[in-house]
Amino acid sequence: MIEAKGLAKRFGSTVAVDDLSFTVRPGMVTGFLGPNGAGKTTAMRLILGLDYPSAGTVTISGQPYAQLASPMREVGALLDARAVHGGRSARSHLRCLAQTNDIPAHRVDEVLGLAGLAEVAGKRSRGFSLGMSQRLGIAAALLGDPGIVMFDEPVNGLDPEGILWIRTLMRSLAAEGRTVFVSSHLMSEMENTADHLIVIGRGRLLADCSMAEFITRGTGPAVLARTPRPDALCRALTAAGGTVTQAGHGDLEVRGLPPSRIGDLALASGIALYHLAPARASLEEAFMELTADSAEYQAGIPAGSVASGHGTEA
Repeated sequence: MIEAKGLAKRFGSTVAVDDLSFTVRPGMVTGFLGPNGAGKTTAMRLILGLDYPSAGTVTISGQPYAQLASPMREVGALLDARAVHGGRSARSHLRCLAQTNDIPAHRVDEVLGLAGLAEVAGKRSRGFSLGMSQRLGIAAALLGDPGIVMFDEPVNGLDPEGILWIRTLMRSLAAEGRTVFVSSHLMSEMENTADHLIVIGRGRLLADCSMAEFITRGTGPAVLARTPRPDALCRALTAAGGTVTQAGHGDLEVRGLPPSRIGDLALASGIALYHLAPARASLEEAFMELTADSAEYQAGIPAGSVASGHGTEA
């Protein structure tokens, strides 16, 4: 378990982490989300003792990282996949880590096989693609068979097979009762992987709840209605107090009215319904709504040829 209490980190006048408190529990995949500049990487570095907090505490299994007797057996982490000596082979890199952390040598080949690197184990890491470097970093994180694993953007550079592999790996580690803490900007991947979410913005906690609760809280309940007369149904629902968004192809996303009320209004208006069911909101929609005021960088849409679609073809 990872526990942060009142955690803060300042770099001069910049506040990277601000009074942050959360608990990452075992037996589930906990996603760590936030816009660029939210303080996610800084918070993970504080957990691992790579930076010292300006205030507050953070512990791993009840102890600060620096006090762990066998750190790699307690927690494995991937923060920077390229932080490897380029002249060493994948096997040599892992052997060095194993020797300095009193990990049995046979574990090196086990994690190389687990990460799909057995065939390139003797190659120097400087020739690895980003995806291969990610796999090596994950292999290193798992080397000590730790009860806690932390991954920062683990799917960077991975192909579809690699993404499926890391998703399955994280869920299987959680199913074994381990603590899995993962940061990512890929909302679709987090939605398929995480059970629980910790969301921060400008260094402060914005949400700490289950995936389902976060999506429902962020977007509110909605109903999807499909009809051959969307304009007429939209008028009827709006008049009854509903909020309606046209989604195309005759689909309407309705908020503020339950499905039974929508069905009654359609019947009373003589409007056919082809589909009526609760709409499934996305993590991306909920995340964008919650963090709209916390984004450090907000890009605009340029006017002119790119935005209007009138650019010259290459």
